[in-house]
Amino acid sequence: MTENAVLRLRAERLARATRPFLARGNRIRRCQRCLLPLKQCLCETLQPQNARSRFCLVMFDTEPMKPSNTGRLIADILPDTEAFQWSRTEPPQALLDLVSSPNYQPMVVFPASYANAGREVLTTPPKTAKPPLFIMLDGTWTEARKMFRKSPYLDQLPVISVDLSIVSAYRLREAHADGQYCTAEVAAALLALADDEHAAVGLTEHFTLFRERYLAGKPHHQSSITAAETESV
Repeated sequence: MTENAVLRLRAERLARATRPFLARGNRIRRCQRCLLPLKQCLCETLQPQNARSRFCLVMFDTEPMKPSNTGRLIADILPDTEAFQWSRTEPPQALLDLVSSPNYQPMVVFPASYANAGREVLTTPPKTAKPPLFIMLDGTWTEARKMFRKSPYLDQLPVISVDLSIVSAYRLREAHADGQYCTAEVAAALLALADDEHAAVGLTEHFTLFRERYLAGKPHHQSSITAAETESV
């Protein structure tokens, strides 16, 4: 089992749990790495890529434990991805250290319309000597907005807003509005904008296969895609 930050965060969250986490489809026997049904496991298909860009996932509560989460797909393809549990008042010191590191150009990935007046908003990663550090708020849309509003340690960072002009392929949770995309889709777009083309293609292919196998593992999947809030950034 290839280790990454999301798997470690999931293990830590499970260890703290006082009762079992029961996601939809909890009776299905799942691979404990990719969380897909055993017959649909895609672990043997993983092909990690190199990239100049780095990602930092700030994940809301039980998000690392959800089979439908696509943030962990980023860590599958880019093993140096960092992942942290979100806290409004007690952020992990490792997160604060990463955000303030002089080695990277950090930016928060979120729609421009939510940025306060005066906050720097980017549409493409800046072309600097420092690699971009994309900070992604990973949760349902409601949770992501809460994290964006209530993370003072991120308030001084620029916001990068990506306009994906395609219809989202994500059908594991339903979007509440046009223009909302899942974490992996946005990450692939950011990689392309940052000229990390091979990683962008690798993540897109991994996401596509994950989506196909996730839906194939759902009973009567064509008619049983239920409504839930989308993870979106």
